[in-house]
Amino acid sequence: MIVAEVMPGQPIRQAAGVPPAEVLRNGYISVLGFGSLLSERSSKYTTPNLKNFRLARVRGWRRVFAHCAPIFFERGIANFETREMSSLSVERCENASFIATLFEIPVSDFAALEQREAEFDLYPVFPENLDETPIEDAAILCARSTDEKYRQVHCKEYPNECSTEISDSACLCVACTLNRFGVDRIWRDDVLPCRVYLRHCVIAAQGLGDEVHSDFLDNTFLADRETTIRTHLEQNPTIISELPPVSLQERYCG
Repeated sequence: MIVAEVMPGQPIRQAAGVPPAEVLRNGYISVLGFGSLLSERSSKYTTPNLKNFRLARVRGWRRVFAHCAPIFFERGIANFETREMSSLSVERCENASFIATLFEIPVSDFAALEQREAEFDLYPVFPENLDETPIEDAAILCARSTDEKYRQVHCKEYPNECSTEISDSACLCVACTLNRFGVDRIWRDDVLPCRVYLRHCVIAAQGLGDEVHSDFLDNTFLADRETTIRTHLEQNPTIISELPPVSLQERYCG
């Protein structure tokens, strides 16, 4: 099996379908979950062959709701008028940390993971156990990228503007799909969390215990990088009590 030699902290996009050596052990790849993947059940929707689901702490990164996901529009749970349309991402932030889930997937599943997380940069990072002892192997962390970087690789309209028309030949990349819903960028600092998705993440964190729940509320931020999710929920308490559409209740139930 070919693996990419990548320094921890550097993105691994240069070799499509090739995992970095730091995250590979005995035919498996370590992956970090920080949003919906805080739920083992939800993680198995995404990576059904995962094993060894557990908790870890990630230092030097913070969680921010700044990623626009077209699937929220396609499923009818994004709100363009209120800007409640974002999913969760992470970005570098000195002295920040958060509790994540950590699990392994077969190396054969890496290409599918890379494709599914195409808007993100995938970084090998070294998490630690919750008792602050080090973890020997690096794990993949899906972090904020840029629209430019994504479109250069995936958008057939690039460098022109994204497509607005739907046709047999239309570009189906994330950027063009969002554009058809009136959203002109993947990565934005003027959006709010999708309500259904945020509720899903909070319930998932709550299911992992009080420490993880509090960590999610206090170490996850809106796109302004100042407002915590705890404050946002205090200001918008109905988010937690609102049920997803019936067709999505199994998928978004924490």
